[in-house]
Amino acid sequence: MNTEAPSPATITFLGTAGARIMVAKQLLASGGMWMSLAGEEILVDPGPGCIVQVTKRKLDPTRLKAIILSHRHLDHASDINVMIEAMTEGGFKKRGLVFAPADALEGDPVILKYLRSFPEKIYVLEEGKTYRVGEVSFTPPLRHDHGVETYGFNFQLPGVTFSYIADSRFFPELPGAYHGQVLVINVVRKDPGHPFFHLSLADVKTIMLEIKPRAVVLTHFGMNMWRDKPWELAENLSLETGIKTIAARDGMKLDLVELAGGI
Repeated sequence: MNTEAPSPATITFLGTAGARIMVAKQLLASGGMWMSLAGEEILVDPGPGCIVQVTKRKLDPTRLKAIILSHRHLDHASDINVMIEAMTEGGFKKRGLVFAPADALEGDPVILKYLRSFPEKIYVLEEGKTYRVGEVSFTPPLRHDHGVETYGFNFQLPGVTFSYIADSRFFPELPGAYHGQVLVINVVRKDPGHPFFHLSLADVKTIMLEIKPRAVVLTHFGMNMWRDKPWELAENLSLETGIKTIAARDGMKLDLVELAGGI
């Protein structure tokens, strides 16, 4: 009999596709990330097909305590409404929290007005403010350079800290804002020098060397990253930096405490 206690911090990748072509072709899934943290179930960036991936992985959306949206682009937000409905059983059970940037709710919103009363509360994210879900706290340390209002997050819970760097163009203040023992980072582009508001593999290396986390997980791959085999690129980064680097795969479940080196 396995008597080991379950890890207090795991993350399941409901998709690793980044950028429009990868998402449109569904060469990789694009459902976001499901996190089990200190007994709380939290969904981050429910992109296209999130509800399908949740069902496929036998996860229960009615157990969600929170849904967090980094920004309003469709590859991160297209399933936000269906997941709010799933979390609240169609609005019949008022439960769960939603965290989103202001422009996901204003003007041309991605969170529909008719279901905003379904969760217990919707929080508008603010740079530098700390939010709580049970024993889990998280902070969007600064606004990213990504065209729409975009945030990454530093997560703190008993036993481990980790950071999620969402979509952004590189800028000098970006690495210093994040401090997790484990770093999950979106890397759409393999090569730098492009006009898009996304990180390249070289940018990721720069960030890794400044933050010096214990482990890095790459995700949100564009076409060039995928063609060049992200698992091999991750292995090369491990060798070049001395920092354990993993390329996420669709459906992969990682133990964040184990990656961070234990409690």
